[in-house]
Amino acid sequence: MGAGACMAPSWGANTLLHPQRRPVTRQPNRPFDAVEFQGSGVKLKGWWFHSAEKRGTVVVLHGGGDNRGATVGAADHFVARGFDVVAYDSRAHGELEGDACTYGFYEKQDLRRVLDRASTAPIVLIGISMGAGIALQAAAEDRRVAAVVALSSFSDLRTAAIERAPFFASKGNLAEAFKLAEDAGKFRVDDVSPVAAAPRIQAPALIIHGDHDEETPHAHSQRIFAALHEPKRLILVPNAGHNNVLDAGLWREIDSWLDAALAPRAP
Repeated sequence: MGAGACMAPSWGANTLLHPQRRPVTRQPNRPFDAVEFQGSGVKLKGWWFHSAEKRGTVVVLHGGGDNRGATVGAADHFVARGFDVVAYDSRAHGELEGDACTYGFYEKQDLRRVLDRASTAPIVLIGISMGAGIALQAAAEDRRVAAVVALSSFSDLRTAAIERAPFFASKGNLAEAFKLAEDAGKFRVDDVSPVAAAPRIQAPALIIHGDHDEETPHAHSQRIFAALHEPKRLILVPNAGHNNVLDAGLWREIDSWLDAALAPRAP
């Protein structure tokens, strides 16, 4: 048997459905409310940060294999700018219930339940990696979203999974792994597609990607950007990889763009 047929499909399906689950070890330095949201069949544990100005609500969505602890820096940033901030563990991550990660298939339904609790508009979604993909898919279906910022997003789950598969995985291995994952997770891989959702997004969208991202190449964000309607903007960050896109300069770019995106428009 050749090396191309050596990947166990069950291993591939398990890797897709069950990213590494890390405990929430990083805690915020500013006051917050510990909250629970009732998601789509799961309870979501999170933090709610309140600002004095009430400029709006920013929901921060973490990446795959991470948890809400990774959102502390973004929460500090946006609360200081007058926004309430909500951060929670995505299903099958952190302290959240749910056995399978579906990269937006069910997660966008969870997010819709979170937005049901948000009382301060406008609502902004900001996500990184998996969280970016979830934000884009949710924004396509929920008109309450006033702006979306997507960092290091994947364009569609099938392409992203194939690109990250071991080099020795054959097409047959991958096809069987996807089928096993779909059966176990009760979802369709091809329905998880930020690029397919992009034409239905009416909110302004800021797409950000590192031009040296070897985990999810920046072509993913370029495909999403091409499918979006105006207003939209694409920022390719020089020499940045998958997890080191944000720096002080980029935060200034995000703030400037967001201020313009949320500014009242003339009739």
